[in-house]
Amino acid sequence: MPQGSKDKYTAEQKRKAQHIEESYEKKGTPKEEAEARAWAAVNKQSGGGEKAGGSGRRTSRAAKQTARSDSAKRAAKTRSGHARSSTASLETQTRESLMKEARSKDIRGRSTMNKSQLIEALKQS
Repeated sequence: MPQGSKDKYTAEQKRKAQHIEESYEKKGTPKEEAEARAWAAVNKQSGGGEKAGGSGRRTSRAAKQTARSDSAKRAAKTRSGHARSSTASLETQTRESLMKEARSKDIRGRSTMNKSQLIEALKQS
């Protein structure tokens, strides 16, 4: 018999394996080989032994919706500007990244500002 106990398989899975095994034996496959192939086929089709009702194979709609919402919140948080401990990091950024941050903070007149003006406006906001 192939490795492992077959106790956790359903009656349907056992019948299916028996039928497949008999089919292989009719074709001239040795008994042990036929049995191994039959259980391999059953495992491939059904994923193995009997599964408990709450095995996590299916996710409820509510759980999916909550996961989506949490993911969206994390993504939005990542997109927003990060708090700084000093202004040195502002000066190392490009003008384009400063413009993005100014846009997210809705700083007026940002499109006409140069880099130093953007830095000053971001310090004040």
